Formats: sequence, C-alpha cells, structure tokens
Amino acid sequence: MDLAPQSIEALFLPATIRERAQKIYARSLSGKTHFNIHEEKLPQTAEFVLDVIKRNYPDLNVPYHSRWRHFEVGNQYQLKAYQQEISSADSVTKAKIGLDLIIPSVLVDAGAGNTWVYRSKNSETIGRSEGLALASLDMFLSGALSGADAGNSLQTTAEGLQSMSLETFCQHFQVSESNPMNGVEGRLNLLHNLSTTLTQKEKFFPNHRPGDLVDYLLTTHPDGITAENVLSAIIESLGDIWPGRLSVGEKNLGDTWTYAPFHNETFELIPFHKLSQWISYSVIETLEMSGISVSGVEKLTGLAEYRNGGLMLDSGLISLRDNQHVDQQWSPSSELIIEWRALTVVLLDKLSLLITEKLNKTPEEFPLAKVLEGGTWAAGRELAKKRSPDMAPPINIKSDGTVF
Repeated sequence: MDLAPQSIEALFLPATIRERAQKIYARSLSGKTHFNIHEEKLPQTAEFVLDVIKRNYPDLNVPYHSRWRHFEVGNQYQLKAYQQEISSADSVTKAKIGLDLIIPSVLVDAGAGNTWVYRSKNSETIGRSEGLALASLDMFLSGALSGADAGNSLQTTAEGLQSMSLETFCQHFQVSESNPMNGVEGRLNLLHNLSTTLTQKEKFFPNHRPGDLVDYLLTTHPDGITAENVLSAIIESLGDIWPGRLSVGEKNLGDTWTYAPFHNETFELIPFHKLSQWISYSVIETLEMSGISVSGVEKLTGLAEYRNGGLMLDSGLISLRDNQHVDQQWSPSSELIIEWRALTVVLLDKLSLLITEKLNKTPEEFPLAKVLEGGTWAAGRELAKKRSPDMAPPINIKSDGTVF
C-alpha cells in the first residue's frame, strides 16, 4: 500500500474518522450497503437516550465514558483501596499511577463473552466490562504488573507485563473450563505487546512505564494539552501493539480497515480507533482527576463498538437488509462490520447534537464523552437486555479480544 506520509497521519485524526464514516453513511442512504437507515427514528431515540441520562445522572453531572466508570460498581471496595493508596501522592505522581492502571486495564476489556464472571474480594460476582475492570484493578493492586521493583508495587513496568504468563493471567481473571473467557490469548498478547512498546518507544516511555506519557504530554504541550494531543500520543506511542493489522512501511495503522467497495479510491481505508479513543477518554479523565487540564474533549468521536452499535440496531435507527445475516459470524474486517461501525459513528454525532440541543448546552459543555456515558452506551445495554437475557450483541462478531 503506497500512501504519502500526510495521508497516513490523516488516518489518525478524528476528522478523518468522521469523514470516512460519512461516506459509508451516504452509501447506505442510497441503498448500497448491508443496512437501511431510518432517520425518522432519530428524535425518539434521542429522547430515549436522554431519559437514560436523566435516570442515571438526575443532576446531569455526567462524567466521561472512560474505564473509571467500570471500577465504580458495587461497594467500590477496590476503587476505595486504590484511592487510599494514592492519597498522599502529588498530582503528577497520581496521574502516572493512574495511567499505569488504566492503560493495561483498557487493553484487556474487549468482550469477555456471555458466561465469564469475576468474583471480587468482597464476594461480588460481576461479569462483562465491570468484571474485567475489577479483575485488572485487583491485579494491579497486587503488584503483579510491577516487575522486580518490589519496593514500588503500585506501578506497571515493561518487565512486569512481559513476565505475565497465560497461567498467571488466567488466575488473576479466574478463567477456567467452567468460567471461560473469549480472547484470553489476544488480551495477554496485547499486554506483552505493550511491554515491547514500553521498551522500544523511549521517546514516550523513558522509564518503561505507561505513566511516562504524563511527562511527555506536559513537556510537549507546555501551553496546554488538548484531547487531540492525547489521541495523537496514544496512537503514535501504542500503535504497534495491535496485532495483524494494516501497516504502511513500519507504521501500524491500528483500528483501520480496507473497505472493498471504495477500492482504488483515496478513502478506501476506514479508520475507527475505538480502543485508542477509549484509552484517550480514560487518560483525559485520569489527568483531570489529578489536576491537569485537557481541552477540546468534544472533538473526539463516538466509539464504534457493539453497545453503541447495538443501540442503533435495537432502537430501529438502522436495520439489516437481509435478516439472515444475524445468524452468521462476522470478522471485524468484513464489509458488514465496517459499515455497522461507520453508521454508529455518524449516528452518535447526530444523537449527541439532538441531546445537547434538548439540554440547551453546547458540545463543549456536554461533550460526546458524556453523551456516551450517560448515555448511548447505557441505553445500548438496556435495549440489549430486553432483546436477550445474556445481552449478546445483535450481530455475531468474531472477537479476538483486540477490537471490541
């Protein structure tokens, strides 16, 4: 694949994600994809999402859609323990510890399947993203990611990640024949790939810790950090961890896919960067929690994953042209999944605009990160539960633990 450097860099911009998604949206409106779009249902879907927001956050004080939300389940035993551990640290140190926790935790968060659960230390049994979050937080607090530096267990190092075996990973996440998890090897490979990146990307990680990104962002952007600065740093520093993806030269394109109907067009490549943006939202909240400001959060896109995508299908905003496709299994690289994700990006923007208008707020005051949290992700889960007790995605995705 022959792309000019500026074309490669453009694939990492939120504006490009939106532009390419819009092209697939237009193609759908003309009847040329696997999906029908029912725009007449936008107002009622926005009302439903707004109702969910008000139920979840009556005061409308909605946090960002980030990994921190998944630690806030139950009696928050683990989160309180973490907060106690870092209570005496200065703001920069808190931010570094936070990134050491958040970045590996996000990498293990792809769909675990419908049966896996985690029994936490306070005997709460929780599945899905929240269970994965608590398992990763317990693992972090145990010092399992700190490596040989026994004097500082509250950190993640390249050595600690690389030494994580499949057996040890399964122990921390309680994976067994009776408690199976999808994509175990894929998650562990991402942690090992993160270890390699921490070692090789000295520009970002001189101390071989994810938390080194705090110093990088502060020194590179002394006049103020923007959300796009964070996303750019995440993609450039962590892009090499994604396995088996498109690359140009030595540049890994991450969550970017070839869309065959646009073959030989300049917009043939469709970027989403779902996990990179979710990491970015999580990093931004970590920085802000530590007293470091970030502007322009509203410029990042919605997350093209199966909860937001499920909202679009389960609400009737979109529908499959051929219902037999529901019974098939689809890989992330398939045209159908690329289209589903692209439509999700566009429709999230449309819903967000309607919701902010109804709240009489600007996108800066109520950014998409809050609409997602309040919000579309919760609404997608609510509709999924009505459709199926196991809350499975409405389309059968072949997940390797690295995309969704």
